[in-house]
Amino acid sequence: MKIVFFCIPAHGHTNPTLPVVRELVNRGHQVWYYSYDLLREKIEAAGATFVSCDPYDREQALTPQESARLGKDLAFSTQILVDTTLALDDMVCSHMQDLRPDCIVADSMAVWGKAVAQKLGIPFVSSTTTFAFNQHSAKIMKQSPGQLFGMFFSMPRLKKEIKRLQSKGYPVKNVLDIIQNDDKTHTVVYTSPGFQPCADTFSPNHYAFVGPSIRPASGRVEKTREQLVYVSMGTVNNDMIPLYQACIQGLSTLGCQVILSVGSQVDPARLGPLPGHMAVYPQVDQIAVLEQADAFLSHCGMNSASESLYFGVPLAMLPQTSEQRGVAERIRQLGAGSLLQETTPAAIAQTVRTLLEAPTYRTQAKAIARDFRSCPGPKGAADKILQVCGGEISPEN
Repeated sequence: MKIVFFCIPAHGHTNPTLPVVRELVNRGHQVWYYSYDLLREKIEAAGATFVSCDPYDREQALTPQESARLGKDLAFSTQILVDTTLALDDMVCSHMQDLRPDCIVADSMAVWGKAVAQKLGIPFVSSTTTFAFNQHSAKIMKQSPGQLFGMFFSMPRLKKEIKRLQSKGYPVKNVLDIIQNDDKTHTVVYTSPGFQPCADTFSPNHYAFVGPSIRPASGRVEKTREQLVYVSMGTVNNDMIPLYQACIQGLSTLGCQVILSVGSQVDPARLGPLPGHMAVYPQVDQIAVLEQADAFLSHCGMNSASESLYFGVPLAMLPQTSEQRGVAERIRQLGAGSLLQETTPAAIAQTVRTLLEAPTYRTQAKAIARDFRSCPGPKGAADKILQVCGGEISPEN
């Protein structure tokens, strides 16, 4: 079988697909992966043929101010997606007509993959690294009156973007055709039915909840104290020096080991001298840290939250986007974490202390971990893709 993947330039959306690519290649199938040069090495290591989309990408040319609007401004986000789709149109359509793949697998945000599949009549699978989204699960993404007003105000701009796609032959009726998971689209979701909100409202014939893809740790972290607290705000919007300073001040009162991962935009020296039980790094092997951690202060990106819960680690949650707020709300509902109401040193210390001292949080996190580990994983995702291709699935499943 010939299988084509499309993804956006984001590690969090790419990483869960790589074990699936490896599984497909190991079964003897050919995989082409349309992505971005910063991800080339890991994609090729999984066994796929890499195809660069860098010359056509709109997102990587954004200013820091524009990047901050993504995920917050629906009309602007849609414009960027449409710009990228139309920039890729000629190249991708030509490649697909020559290659004649048996299936296209596209990240739910890489709408150009779905659009090309629809345009050329190629079997399609949506790869969803966030929660699956429909009218029922959307209720967890609580929106303020201001956000609802902003969405209403942006509707004329959204219609303009849809018309741009329609003019190039894409069968798109409205913005929901771009962002919503409908019951007619075959979809692989990298979470469990228990963690997915309203999982029973998604078609069992079209949706495969395969659980998070968790890579092995590449090393081991030494635990130097009885309890270890990990702090990270992800790999994108993490230039948050005041927050890190508050964490250092607040968590120093707890006496536990603390590891902060602050990203490449922050010079650790700017955070000042640290107590001996604290360490700051530009980046760490997050899996290795979470294998030892007792609590995680996180932005609640889907991958970070899933990795934490996979190891039964409860979360102190400080979401920054609507998607992250939805993940945090689900964790709160299931009792595996607590929202940070303030970012003062005292509030941070109190929230983390509660996670460490109240056993119910770890108990609930471990329950989600068991649910994750019961899922079919990359083999189940590969089976779903091959089912859509019309190919044979693994006899084990």
